[in-house]
Amino acid sequence: MANVALVATLTAPLSSGVREITALPASVAWLQWRADMAGHVSALRLRTYFPGKLLYTLQSTRHGGVFAGPATERHSHILAAAPHYDLVELEAETDLTHELLSAIPPYQRMISWSGTACDAAQLHRQFNEISAIPAHSYCLTVTSDKTSDGLQTLLFLKALDRNDVTAYCKGPFGLWSRLLAPFFGAPFLFGHAGPQTSTSGDPAVNKLISDYGFPSLYPVSELYGMVGNRIFQSPSPRLHNAGYRALDYPALFLPFHVESFEEFWKEMIASPQLESLGVPIQGLTIVSPHKEVALHAAGLRSPMVSRAGASNIFVRKNGVWEAHTTDPESVASLHNSHPDGQNGKTTLRKAAVIGCGGAGRAVAAALQQSGVDVTLVNRGKERGDRATQLLGLPFILLSEFEAHGFTLLVNATPIGREDDSLPFAIDSLSHDTVVVDLAYGARPTPLVSGIHTRGGTVIDGYDVVLTQVRKQFEMMVGLEMPRSVGRDAVMSTSPPIGALHPVEVEQEAFECSP
Repeated sequence: MANVALVATLTAPLSSGVREITALPASVAWLQWRADMAGHVSALRLRTYFPGKLLYTLQSTRHGGVFAGPATERHSHILAAAPHYDLVELEAETDLTHELLSAIPPYQRMISWSGTACDAAQLHRQFNEISAIPAHSYCLTVTSDKTSDGLQTLLFLKALDRNDVTAYCKGPFGLWSRLLAPFFGAPFLFGHAGPQTSTSGDPAVNKLISDYGFPSLYPVSELYGMVGNRIFQSPSPRLHNAGYRALDYPALFLPFHVESFEEFWKEMIASPQLESLGVPIQGLTIVSPHKEVALHAAGLRSPMVSRAGASNIFVRKNGVWEAHTTDPESVASLHNSHPDGQNGKTTLRKAAVIGCGGAGRAVAAALQQSGVDVTLVNRGKERGDRATQLLGLPFILLSEFEAHGFTLLVNATPIGREDDSLPFAIDSLSHDTVVVDLAYGARPTPLVSGIHTRGGTVIDGYDVVLTQVRKQFEMMVGLEMPRSVGRDAVMSTSPPIGALHPVEVEQEAFECSP
């Protein structure tokens, strides 16, 4: 099986314990020292703690870095560092001088170019210019402002058909292209040395390993993914990709940061360009804030989607995109798991669903369909009225809501994710009330902790996400997700407090946020 070289980028001075290096996974082959951000350090010190190879980078502001000094000063730093590093990054616009090329041999050069969004033909012209200078490898990065920009870097790599050129789009819109680039010949995959993928779309190297299976390049002939704008802390890629690997299924699940769903659909799904790469998209998880607008692109809608007015999963079958929702899975198992002690049947007679976004509406519709008396609760009246119009259910404002008298409470809001707030007062809860909290973070939410303290029954967001992902996996690939991919996989490398799984608590539910 082929591998890609994982590169961990250090952008801050080393701590006294050098944990930034010692905590790196053993599969990281290269360490990139960003001297423009981390300052100067002895390469000998780096080699003391890191057994792999070293890449020296002193990125100028023109190239996207922070070094703003004169070119002569920058070149002197590069010349001083070169003898001690395995590779030295040379910027194509300013560094291909006689002095630097004479001192740095071809096998030690990484020639880089950075620009704004451009098409594959322009990338070919740019590469033809820089490749006239012999080098160990070349790296072309493009600053993108829409998801489809990443197509151009991949089309460029496929046509080039070389193994010494890395090309991808930077920023949140381009993360998916960075992840796919190794499958089209890119020799390096860059990730920062921190624990989490940043909001700017710069992936953490440990996430590249845990969520996508790198450095191994497993066969890929189909793509699946998540479409939204709050996606980088989601465990969905980790769960889906672990399932593919366990089943030896040739697919990859990617994050697509999307601001305009219509634009994404037109340029990524309806366009033949992605198909021409040989890796068609076969299924999508739809998250914030696209659950409603996505319905316009669907060829078929499930009855539940039509009732809730929102979808969180698209599956392509026989060339037709079908819109479904797995949000009802949040409560699907309750009828078999909460006996009343007399006849083993459920006592979930009266429920309140707090949050009238797409997830809340789908959950409410599923409960109503199963015969439960459902009340909708929302902070804002406008979204509550819309939910009432769609579902024909009673609605009350959150400010007027009291928990007493309900046998089931579903929190479909982010309340409590960043602080100690509760979506409702729990003191009045009956002892046998079941609570489902769709939100979760690195620690139990205040709602989950409070219910546990009272000895009540609560289903937390970890179980909810696993249940939904299992259902989505089966709907997408037609196979059951292996049981080896369980709750531990959801909780490992958990997102920081406040980073919710967008499948369960989407932007629409923020109507109830404090």
